[in-house]
Amino acid sequence: MPGFELFGDNERKQVQDVLDSGVLMRYGFDGNRQGHWKAKELEAALAERMQTKHVHLLSSGTAALTVALASAGVGAGDEVIMPTFTFVASFESILAIGAVPILVDVDDTLTLNPKMVEEAITERTKVVMPVHMCGSMADLVALKSICTKHGLLLLEDACQAIGGSYQGKPLGSIGDLGCFSFDYVKTITCGEGGALITNNESYYENAHKYSDHGHDHLGSDRGAEQHPFLGYNFRISELHAAVGLAQVSRLDDFLEIQKRNYTILREVLSSIPEVTFRRVPEGGVENYSFLNFFLPTEEITRKLHENLGASGVDACFYWYDNNWHYYRKWEHLTNLKSLGSLPKEVIDGLPDYSKSDFSASDHWIGRTISCLIKLSWMEDEVHQRAERMAGVIKEVV
Repeated sequence: MPGFELFGDNERKQVQDVLDSGVLMRYGFDGNRQGHWKAKELEAALAERMQTKHVHLLSSGTAALTVALASAGVGAGDEVIMPTFTFVASFESILAIGAVPILVDVDDTLTLNPKMVEEAITERTKVVMPVHMCGSMADLVALKSICTKHGLLLLEDACQAIGGSYQGKPLGSIGDLGCFSFDYVKTITCGEGGALITNNESYYENAHKYSDHGHDHLGSDRGAEQHPFLGYNFRISELHAAVGLAQVSRLDDFLEIQKRNYTILREVLSSIPEVTFRRVPEGGVENYSFLNFFLPTEEITRKLHENLGASGVDACFYWYDNNWHYYRKWEHLTNLKSLGSLPKEVIDGLPDYSKSDFSASDHWIGRTISCLIKLSWMEDEVHQRAERMAGVIKEVV
């Protein structure tokens, strides 16, 4: 829980400000706040940090993805290309609007393989959605070129990579839309929350209306607002926004701590010939929230993951067997398990993933150990951890 570990006086002050005002929801009567909202302050701070014209806060990262897709007019039967390695929210957000998730292999960046993306495009494809997993980014130059060539939208899921950059631009700001999550395990947190960013005014206008029951937000009388189109409730609360406002001001401090801890671990593990590291696209700067490295074989990687845990080294993940983050354990998607009937467009359009060949992804994810970089670690503790990890690795390989 990176950001959550460092809550302090600033976060408490922002929350108390909201409680004293008596106003908890973003939209509604001014109460004692005279039109000043923590959500709007956080949006302004994020817009400046992310070098973007428009920011809209949502109730979660999943909500941000859902609203981003809807705001761009993605709907029933449209295909959205996404990676095999991500969080389940990626395909959940696509299915929520009746669109079809098209899984595509990852490469040694642990993100979308551009060659495979191009091969997956059909006449129904509308969006390419790279997911910047574990603090690093997709090859955005190649993906932008593909999207331009085929007239597709590029939607960046930067939920795990806030603070990272590519060719000098913040991750999330390079595509047509970008999304962030501020839940309790992210580098900065609202406790729960998310945001979408865009330079497209039309998408922004659609987003703030769609996420608040279709209200147009014109005028000061909420009851008299019009409904330009159907919408739903994905609002963030003022309490969550207040926490986020305090946290975003500390992002640079958090990134520095993560970079220090990451660098210590990487320098020690780099001395082991059998250890190699994920590729970061040229011009990319990670946010250092995870250290991701490869071992020679799946068998060795499984054994290492087991031995690290037995040796008391926590926060080292083997995503290959993880049912949240890798396609192999997404039986509910493969078998279309739903509480109610799914749209015909989804049933007819979804590939039979039980027969899909994602061996190219397996080649990388099956050999990956992903070490979470915690903000709470002291420098001496990280050195000790690095030596312990190196010792376990040497025993296994």
